[in-house]
Amino acid sequence: MRIDILSVVPDQLTSPLNTSIIKRACDKGLVEIVVHDIREFGQGKYKQVDDTVFGGGAGMVLMIEPIALCIRNLQSQRKYDEIIYMTPDGETLKQSHCNQMSLLENIIILCGHYKGIDQRIRDIFITREISIGDFVLSGGELPALMLTDALVRLLPGSIGDETSALSDSFQDNLLEAPIYTRPREFEGHKVPDILLSGNFPEIDKWRDQMAYEKTRLRRPDLLDFDGE
Repeated sequence: MRIDILSVVPDQLTSPLNTSIIKRACDKGLVEIVVHDIREFGQGKYKQVDDTVFGGGAGMVLMIEPIALCIRNLQSQRKYDEIIYMTPDGETLKQSHCNQMSLLENIIILCGHYKGIDQRIRDIFITREISIGDFVLSGGELPALMLTDALVRLLPGSIGDETSALSDSFQDNLLEAPIYTRPREFEGHKVPDILLSGNFPEIDKWRDQMAYEKTRLRRPDLLDFDGE
């Protein structure tokens, strides 16, 4: 997989992309992640990438031309399966979406900034718009990192035990069952006996029951999963 991330503040992306699971996946050649500074495609002496809003109003808007140049430059080199814009008014990201997108080969993720981007970029280039929740951040860099992390950890070989990702919350539309490690007892709080029994079929049954109960209490909406 290759992920190209477009941003006007690329330094926000550098450190997280060079640590932990993402870095190991890159080192193994499982994924290639390239960050592009939209300002390199800016206009004039000062590489302008933003301007005031037509019709009046507060805030600055990312201009169409620098983003279009950047996207078209990438498209001239390879075919992209998705060009994603991270935006609060997009579809809310779900694990099922990540499962689907982890199978793609080439993805562009565009990070908005300031007031947002010229609508014509969305009309002409964007194939999918994704939100990480009903709130607004200063830019799309953090959401882009979250999406990237969610995709990379699903790539075979990214994490040590690939079955671990299959038991995460939201896989099978359930929250994860409670998990424990040493010590067996802490200040009177004990690990459930079933987990120490060695009876793995019964342990699996217990985990399924706990996952269902946790979901029923905390996220009953997930039990009405519609397949999207």
